[in-house]
Amino acid sequence: MKCKALFFFFLMVCSQFVQSQELKPEYQKFISTFISEVKNNNKNAVAARITFPLNRENPIPSIRNKTEFLKRYNEIFDKTLIDKIVKSNPAKDWSEVGWRGIMLYQGDLWIDTNGKIISINYQSDAEKKQKNSLIAAQKKNVNSSISNFKKPIAILETSKFRIRIDDLGNDNYRYASWSIKKKMTDTPDLIIENGVFFADGTGGNHHYEFKKGNYVYECHFIVLGEDNSPPAQLIITQNDKTILEQNAKIVSR
Repeated sequence: MKCKALFFFFLMVCSQFVQSQELKPEYQKFISTFISEVKNNNKNAVAARITFPLNRENPIPSIRNKTEFLKRYNEIFDKTLIDKIVKSNPAKDWSEVGWRGIMLYQGDLWIDTNGKIISINYQSDAEKKQKNSLIAAQKKNVNSSISNFKKPIAILETSKFRIRIDDLGNDNYRYASWSIKKKMTDTPDLIIENGVFFADGTGGNHHYEFKKGNYVYECHFIVLGEDNSPPAQLIITQNDKTILEQNAKIVSR
């Protein structure tokens, strides 16, 4: 479950850097079948391929099951995406990218080697409009001091803190935190800008780092970990010495 939750984000990043491999004939076969399902508007067949939850770009809600997918099918599979899939050549336009799966073009859609859809990175005009509407609504529901973000990254909760990470644009990330008993409409107890994103290896784990004086606040997102690994962690250091480490749940991403 943790792996799926952040897989969408990870694949978007990886698709820009990985070296693809020519698609094997056995994979071309089920890709051809998938193309036919989309061409014939066989929504149930496409739904049967989805690995749920199907994550959408934050703050658009993830699709949790087949019923939700069928209701939102046209939001995702618009004419542009359908044309991309239907006109694609299984041998030339789809490629295997190691253990990560099989991607269409530069990562518009990903399928695993069992024929299951694991990520759809393409975003229709309808979803873009929905995203902008949700972001505008979020800006009205946070304290005015932090309402100037470009897009939300995540909301985390530890036993003591509520943490919000936002993208301010131009690779500038902001950390805002409250006591867990407070609301995001309250003035944050701490705000740090100029945060930096770090990819931790090739497994999808990553973190954001924020510096304030001799303190460093790290928000780690654990995509691949041990069975008992938390989905996220907050680590605070002072002069390179850890002074706080708390597991966190991902409230929104």
